[in-house]
Amino acid sequence: MSESADHVVPASGVPCWVNLMVSDLRTAQAFYAAVLGWEFRASSLGDYFLVASVDGSPVAGIGERHPLFTPASMWTPYFAVRDADLAAARIQERGATLGVGPVALGEGRAGLAADPDGAVFGFWEGYAPAWSPGEGPAPARLDLLTRDVFDASVFYGGVFEWATEPGIQVVYRHDHVEVDQGRQTVLFLHGGGVQSSAQAHLRPRWQVTFAVDDVELAVAAALDAGGSKARTPTDPRPLRGFSRTLQDPEGGEFRLSHRVAE
Repeated sequence: MSESADHVVPASGVPCWVNLMVSDLRTAQAFYAAVLGWEFRASSLGDYFLVASVDGSPVAGIGERHPLFTPASMWTPYFAVRDADLAAARIQERGATLGVGPVALGEGRAGLAADPDGAVFGFWEGYAPAWSPGEGPAPARLDLLTRDVFDASVFYGGVFEWATEPGIQVVYRHDHVEVDQGRQTVLFLHGGGVQSSAQAHLRPRWQVTFAVDDVELAVAAALDAGGSKARTPTDPRPLRGFSRTLQDPEGGEFRLSHRVAE
């Protein structure tokens, strides 16, 4: 990896960040500070995009969207790519929807897309805060809830070239797929548990999980700060320990799990 201050060029093909866009940045900042103990600082993208950190380490980004842009708030993973234009072409070639970009943004170029089943994800070319997904001390765990796990693995594997990227392994289990980078699992793909539904929370999507020392204490803090419990939890497996699925004041869904000691 190339380094620039506290930023790096992340390994291509794997998640490098998670982000949330909201209509009220101040309310979101207060909510996640109360629930997860996050501290916030301004970013190179301006006053309307904040980087959240824990003990000085970057965890996630929260930005304020334009008032005329009113999609549902959702936590979105971003995947590192070497060439954003090439990634955008692969996305479209495989029947997915390119929603935004690629556009110049801060120190890099970004795009936003929806896979063939509608799950939203982003891609990023350039420097990013040092960040690594997974379990244990990593800032977030990423799970794709989708209709057909095999089709999803073929789609994302083709877009991000998992078969040829050094160090990446795709492991097929009996009920899910794991994507490993070295010895670390960086994301999980789950199929069969999420089917076509009129209920938004049951549609295919990426789910982001943050680890905390005490799940129930964090849930209580979330409810006090204006959050709510998800109406019908659909937590995927495998996940070590106890977890809860919540929504922030704008409906952004995320999951909490107990921090696992290494």
